[in-house]
Amino acid sequence: MYSFDVKYRVTYSDTDMMGYLYYGNYARLYEIGRVETMRSLGILYKELEEVHKIMMPVVSVDARFYKPAKYDELLTVRTILEDIPTKLIVFKNEIFNSENVLIHSAIVKLFFIEMNSNTRISCPEWMAKMIKLYF
Repeated sequence: MYSFDVKYRVTYSDTDMMGYLYYGNYARLYEIGRVETMRSLGILYKELEEVHKIMMPVVSVDARFYKPAKYDELLTVRTILEDIPTKLIVFKNEIFNSENVLIHSAIVKLFFIEMNSNTRISCPEWMAKMIKLYF
């Protein structure tokens, strides 16, 4: 298992009229966590797409809202890889408020597309090897 934390402060533009993080913005936090987690593993999304010609589209999101995130609150976005990817890569997200209380969780599944042929592929071997170093 591998876990990586990113801090994010809820901005005014993130919130709804109640001063809560708008529910549609949680997916952006998953993406921030996912990109930074991959970066911490030495895998850059930009290189994945531009050099290796691989995209990782989201196939499903299962989200749970426990408590609201509030305007100006500093959140911890924890992204967890529990398994080495095969046909899918699965990220578990946990979001904690400034009191370190779990306020949100999600499971985001992505698959791999080879951009030149636009075909679905398994996780590239080089990528699986890099991730495996941390397990």
